[in-house]
Amino acid sequence: MLLLIPGPVQTRPEVRAAMAQDIAPWDSGFQPVYARVRDRIVAVAGGTPGVHATLPIQGAGHFVTEAALRTFVAPGAKVLIPMNGAYATRMARLAREAGRVVVELPLPDTRGATAADILPALDADPAIGTVAMVFNETGSGIVNDAPGIGDALRTRGTRLILDAVSAFGVLPFPMAEHPECDALVFTSGKCLEGMPGMGFAVARIDRADACAGNAGSWSFDLSDVLAHARRSGWGSIRFTPPVQAIAAFDVALDLYEREGGQAARLARYRENAAILYDGVLALGLKPYLAREHQGPVIVTIHQPADPRFDLMTFVEALKRRGVLISNFYNTAAPTMRIGAIGAITPDDMRRAVAAIGQALDDVLKQAA
Repeated sequence: MLLLIPGPVQTRPEVRAAMAQDIAPWDSGFQPVYARVRDRIVAVAGGTPGVHATLPIQGAGHFVTEAALRTFVAPGAKVLIPMNGAYATRMARLAREAGRVVVELPLPDTRGATAADILPALDADPAIGTVAMVFNETGSGIVNDAPGIGDALRTRGTRLILDAVSAFGVLPFPMAEHPECDALVFTSGKCLEGMPGMGFAVARIDRADACAGNAGSWSFDLSDVLAHARRSGWGSIRFTPPVQAIAAFDVALDLYEREGGQAARLARYRENAAILYDGVLALGLKPYLAREHQGPVIVTIHQPADPRFDLMTFVEALKRRGVLISNFYNTAAPTMRIGAIGAITPDDMRRAVAAIGQALDDVLKQAA
């Protein structure tokens, strides 16, 4: 089965094989693996050892995103969130339910946010101390200009929390060049092509120390994750983790480096997305985004206007042809979400485009 969703993604056999072992997470034999993974993540993030640290939280991306919001935004403080996608909406809910004051900045979900969008909102409300934003929106496929926004925030002393869950390892955001960023968060099962189960924050150590006591939660306190590492060592974990996922992630990082790192993986994903975008156009389908706003992670397509079309029927027809896509959408208009990431090649994507055309014919003929 070709898995074309924006995460968890299709993985390599070597990564899956690393899951097939029993591991004691606190054993002295495994602790060096965990410590090594944390160091490697800082390097992928373009961070600086001693300035940045990898602070993990078990679970989905929402977990580590909430932990970053709780840790780096004080209770009752204001945080600006550009609202141009489903995951920005979720981030706003996480912050609001954690007792932070969310200032929403409505934007269209058909283009990425820029500093020109953000700065007027900050000028209008000087009490806003942090911008929290999604780097790559997998609701529609847009990419927000995190580097440009970060540069603008730095000049005015505003902090940044960056949800890079579906961007890390592919879209560049060198942490050493962005001291305004308190934390960049991501998960193991996306662009680095590991197994799902772990969330990671690459965070500034000084800011994690300064924000100790903010979280109001033991589980979601990144300052406490840092304190635990200092007490017990960087190979130690606070609570029982999906330890096999960590072992698999170490292998996934080996494969990432072997491929050529960020630049090579971005090039492959861009080619995948371009083949998909051009392919659906040739089938008579309409992408949700204009080409200039199309990111490399997911291509979202308008559902056919034909009344015979049904998304779930199409998904099942496509699955019978060996391709699995999302069975839901996050846009205002009915769409189809097809991922371009994971251990898939341009040739895989060409086969997928052919299968999409065949499944579409199946659905429309059956409904006739």
